[in-house]
Amino acid sequence: MGSRILSSPAFFKSIILVLFCSLYWTNPEVEAAKHSGITRHYKFNIKLQNVTRLCQTKSIVTVNGKFPGPRIIAREGDRLLIKVVNQVQNNITLHWHGIRQLRSGWADGPAYITQCPIQTGQSYVYNYTITGQRGTLFWHAHISWLRATLYGPIVILPKKRVPYPFPQPFKEVLIIFGEWWKADTETVINQAMQTGSAPNVSDAYTINGLPGPLYNCSAKDTFKLKVKAGKTYLLRLINAALNDELFFSIANHTLTVVEADAVYVKPFKTQTVLITPGQTTNVLLKTKSKTPNATFLIAARPYVSGPAAFDNSTTTGLLEYEKTSVTSNNNKKLPLLKPVLPKLNDTSFSFKYNQKIRSLANSKFPANVPQTVDKNFFFTVGLGTTSCLTNQNCPGPNNTRLVASINNVSFVQPNIALLQAHFLKRSKGVFTTDFPTNPPFKFNYTGTPPNNTLVSNGTKVAALPFNATVELVLQDTSIIGAESHPLHLHGFNFFVVGMGFGNFDPKQDPTKYNLFDPAERNTIGVPSGGWVALRFRADNPGVWFMHCHLEVHTSWGLKMAWVVLDGKKANQKLLPPPSDLPKC
Repeated sequence: MGSRILSSPAFFKSIILVLFCSLYWTNPEVEAAKHSGITRHYKFNIKLQNVTRLCQTKSIVTVNGKFPGPRIIAREGDRLLIKVVNQVQNNITLHWHGIRQLRSGWADGPAYITQCPIQTGQSYVYNYTITGQRGTLFWHAHISWLRATLYGPIVILPKKRVPYPFPQPFKEVLIIFGEWWKADTETVINQAMQTGSAPNVSDAYTINGLPGPLYNCSAKDTFKLKVKAGKTYLLRLINAALNDELFFSIANHTLTVVEADAVYVKPFKTQTVLITPGQTTNVLLKTKSKTPNATFLIAARPYVSGPAAFDNSTTTGLLEYEKTSVTSNNNKKLPLLKPVLPKLNDTSFSFKYNQKIRSLANSKFPANVPQTVDKNFFFTVGLGTTSCLTNQNCPGPNNTRLVASINNVSFVQPNIALLQAHFLKRSKGVFTTDFPTNPPFKFNYTGTPPNNTLVSNGTKVAALPFNATVELVLQDTSIIGAESHPLHLHGFNFFVVGMGFGNFDPKQDPTKYNLFDPAERNTIGVPSGGWVALRFRADNPGVWFMHCHLEVHTSWGLKMAWVVLDGKKANQKLLPPPSDLPKC
């Protein structure tokens, strides 16, 4: 069934004027829908585009020449057909971050996990249905570091005539954070991988692709949010940055968090939002009852939890109130009020903020937390070292290079997609199913690191029977340095049933789990020098990537995959691959 355009003036008034016009970007190829459950068609041309930022013009990889890329707007229950045509020299894949992809793993997107890349001159249609989800997500490239410029929002509206479980906003606004490099990011990561050292950091952070006035030549490249007094705005926040968790705040305004990772949460007020790469957060902004004689700074800067170099800068925008007849005659320059953000290394704020996020857990939006567990896993996540290549001089201890691992296994990318090998039952020589359930050797994970920091390498997966309930404890380690790791799981949402600092205690810590209304997410920051416990049900057959959403750590191998086997019923089996699936 093709996309339909509704001719109802009331629909256009409510949806087009209130939603689309308020989303502060050029309209994408999107058609208004009469009801949920329609098919929406998009065409994404991957092409080079010259973009100027920070006094410099560079050619970047884009979708349809736009940076950030076009937004996808759909309703819960809609089917999406997105034709991606690769017109650049890079291999391309796109990932629809947070979409469950029920039995449609071929459309998930991570390169060499669920598909081979789309090669130059080739195309591929991503075909999936949005089932049981509504809220803010995003899409991004999922190969090498092309996510630096290839990203855009996904807005999933509730089904027709289904209200939000919070006050209906006057307008909705998309705010997507990114990073900007003067250098070519493919060159940055390729050089780092060759030398075994940490890659260079970005030159700026951006809001909707704009750095803001604190950077050189960027006063004109400033995001401006114009508001009316006494109104409520829904801000859809997305962190598409490559390597940095961010604090976000608006001067003299309180934000009410109502959704995280496209799942409604119990509303809570905050001056500052913490958002890791891969996370999305919806907040309500209630403007002041009367137009104030001031302009308010919008700001985002990094939360820094580890020892590595980072981009120590701040992206800013402006919150401006529309002038009324009382204030319009006053042409004086308004004072600019600035927000107070947490300290760069405020891990205590990070921990407390994450503990505030709770599922609604009501009859309309239940929290279906697994109360019993079939499979237990304990994964250490962090950095390590590996031997230097022959005739290479590496910067690590004893001439080693930096890597990252899960349970001491640094993931080796295969040269054929894991999902294809699994479906065709040709895993031999591609992957093994012996991913360690526990760390291969125990040590004081958050204390003094062991003398031997060398990791093993391999393409290992963990196999799960269909519908098994899983508990996964992720433990940070202090090897090289303790650090927060935003872990993202493809194909599932999980429940964050517990978290803490230090080493996980398997006897005491589970007694404090929240099994009633824990946060339901697709990406969670493992606390720096701490642990987080997750539960999910393996009800989606296929091969599902799990990795750190700091791109540098993914490049270094902090990633693995879960193979969820088919169930016995027809609707519990992975569908066959589409005919246009790219070939390696």
